[in-house]
Amino acid sequence: MGRRALIIDDDEAMCAWLSADLRSRGVEATTRTSPAEALALLEADEGFDVILTDLNMRGMDGIAVCGRAAEIRPDVPVMVITAFGSIETAVQAIRAGAYDYVTKPVDIEALALALERAIAHHALKAEVRRLRRAVAGPGGFPDLIGRSAAMRGVQDLIERIADADATVLITGESGTGKEVVAKAMHARSRRKEGPFVAINCAAVPESLIESELFGHVRGAFTDARAARSGLFVEANGGTLLLDEIGELPLAVQPKLLRALQERRVRPVGGSAEVPFDARIMAATNRDLDEAVEARRFREDLYYRINVLHVELPPVRARGSDVLLLAQRFIEDFATRWGKEVVGLSPAAAERLLAYTWPGNVREIQNCMERAVALTGYPEITVEDLPAKIREHRPSHVLVAGDDPSELVPLEEVERRYILRVLEAAGGNKTLAARILGLDRKTLHRKLERWEPGAGGTKGS
Repeated sequence: MGRRALIIDDDEAMCAWLSADLRSRGVEATTRTSPAEALALLEADEGFDVILTDLNMRGMDGIAVCGRAAEIRPDVPVMVITAFGSIETAVQAIRAGAYDYVTKPVDIEALALALERAIAHHALKAEVRRLRRAVAGPGGFPDLIGRSAAMRGVQDLIERIADADATVLITGESGTGKEVVAKAMHARSRRKEGPFVAINCAAVPESLIESELFGHVRGAFTDARAARSGLFVEANGGTLLLDEIGELPLAVQPKLLRALQERRVRPVGGSAEVPFDARIMAATNRDLDEAVEARRFREDLYYRINVLHVELPPVRARGSDVLLLAQRFIEDFATRWGKEVVGLSPAAAERLLAYTWPGNVREIQNCMERAVALTGYPEITVEDLPAKIREHRPSHVLVAGDDPSELVPLEEVERRYILRVLEAAGGNKTLAARILGLDRKTLHRKLERWEPGAGGTKGS
């Protein structure tokens, strides 16, 4: 059945009633009327997900059971059934290690709901422990963190193309780790002993970008007091990453194209060409297909840099990789600042999984840096997280309700769904069209029909 509960109660009729109901709900129930026998099962590590114990029993009461269970298996939540329901009893049980308590007479539906929460809590704690081990253990890509299917696909692709000298285009939303991927490929390649050189094309003024890339001779311009080789030559024997290549000025693009084709660069102000031997990688968060259509990016350059393509998934598509990334950042910042913070509380982990992370890996790093700085506990708690994460509630698009008056035409259903997919794709129409199974022109026409001008949203 996959979910197991240990029921401890010296009333055999109560054990039978509870176990029968739990089994009907898909929970395998093991009962014991002797607390000592139940604790022996727990010590044998029978794989229980939750413990349900009565408070008043012969030989050992529920408070003592909580204390012993916390010593034997601190990861398994304990729920106490009490006939009193007083605040003092509840506080005493929680202090002894209980996860929650319910009062007699037992409302079976309320009990079942509480048990489901406890089982989910146990599963989340197990996942957090697994992720801690995964971060600590050896891995093929120590800096490229991820065990999701999407990231395993990226890692497999990197393994296959690392040694190729062909140009690589790395795409993905801002903050997904495109430079990390480039460094991972470089570290796996035959050029790993050579330099890894990166330039952010968006951060260099247009008047200087050509000199940065290709170098210049002395006196080529006012401040050129000495000759400089440029990044293409500096990356000889290694890798050159052209980050944010979608921001490269149009005037520089044909010169870059020629350099890639000829494997030579001409320094600014110079007459002789200089050969270079570097693998070229490019990265962008822009939709270059759209940029080519809008004539903001040269088509011939696009095909030259897009020989091999690595597309990084956003964090929201990577499942529990969120917790793996968070764990790594927690350990990094705790070590850096000398704080004894070991990981996430299950409640905090649950909030991280529910959040959509528009800033991707960079936002997770920022969040964990803040949390480690603020926390006064060994684990990051919900209170240590930013308000937008604590208060986040997943949004859903309402397509239809039960009231016939709320039903909408099929075209309206299509419109809402397409806009929801476009929102999830961060406004990237090429990605949205791929998800929807449409070509970009069809998607563009639909958006224009619903809202003139909408075809020019992000990525166009």
